[in-house]
Amino acid sequence: MKTGCACRSGARRAGRAAYLLIEALVYIAVLGGVLGAGYLALYRGLDRSIALRRNADEITSALHAGERWRADVRSATAPPRLETTEDGQFLYLERPARSVAYRFATNAVFRQSGGGGWVCLLRHVESSVMAADPRERVVAWRWELELRPRPSGSVKPGRIRPLFTFLAVPEKPAAP
Repeated sequence: MKTGCACRSGARRAGRAAYLLIEALVYIAVLGGVLGAGYLALYRGLDRSIALRRNADEITSALHAGERWRADVRSATAPPRLETTEDGQFLYLERPARSVAYRFATNAVFRQSGGGGWVCLLRHVESSVMAADPRERVVAWRWELELRPRPSGSVKPGRIRPLFTFLAVPEKPAAP
């Protein structure tokens, strides 16, 4: 009788162990799914954080370039001269110390101070238009700038286009 009982309790233990093994496999599968979803959310968040940081850097660069352009226009001693050629759009500004030129070509905005080389101010520019904006008593200058939205990894470019408009008036205004 002892042998009969031992077999039955052994069978019960084996059944319980199998049930616990299946239960452990289910827990492992659920844990794998939760960890996979967590990693997916983590990497998606990292991609979007990188894209946000790059967009913020580009917007900051555009604002700095616009403020530099405004300072150059304000300090111009002669009326600004605008030229459009095959090489791009050029804006020439005569200043007391040295002349400054701006150029838009190949989706970038460049600046040249004095007789030095061209320095890239902004990259990934969709469009750039510098134009005289005659007002009642002065001629203001307007720079309309549009940055190109760029995709980053799995992040699609945003629906909002980064557009900027900068206005400046030379200190010695030209007649309207």
